[in-house]
Amino acid sequence: MVWAFTLMSSAFSDGEMIPELYTVDGTDISPPLEWSNPPEGTRSFALICDDPDAPAGTWVHWVIYNIDADVNQLEAGILPDPELFEGMLQGKNSWGRIGYGGPAPPSGTHRYFFRIYALSATLDMQAGVTKAELLTAMEGFVLDEASLMGRYRRK
Repeated sequence: MVWAFTLMSSAFSDGEMIPELYTVDGTDISPPLEWSNPPEGTRSFALICDDPDAPAGTWVHWVIYNIDADVNQLEAGILPDPELFEGMLQGKNSWGRIGYGGPAPPSGTHRYFFRIYALSATLDMQAGVTKAELLTAMEGFVLDEASLMGRYRRK
């Protein structure tokens, strides 16, 4: 039996509400994430979190890449540093800042998609790239992807 590449969080399940702690209404720290069963040949991972329900178009909340293939989780509260441990790099979110920016919907309930990509290479990029730049650099290297969707509505 072949197991699917999966992404999960101990903070919320797929389709559930994201706890306030991980939003601008709380402490605004990144949630804990864990993945399993990456495809053979994975050399690194990249993760993008975005909100397709934003009024101005898809809003990017987090871009992180060159996560070593031996890593299978990100603890809660990843610091907003361009360069992290093990060569991991962070890009810019839609606020123009490095690192995670939590859900902050102006109205209604929004969906937040965390997508992890298993890549056949480590990307030759500096820290601070945008989602679009990362997606372009990943072309031809994506072996598989897994996603986790959380929702959030402000009180």
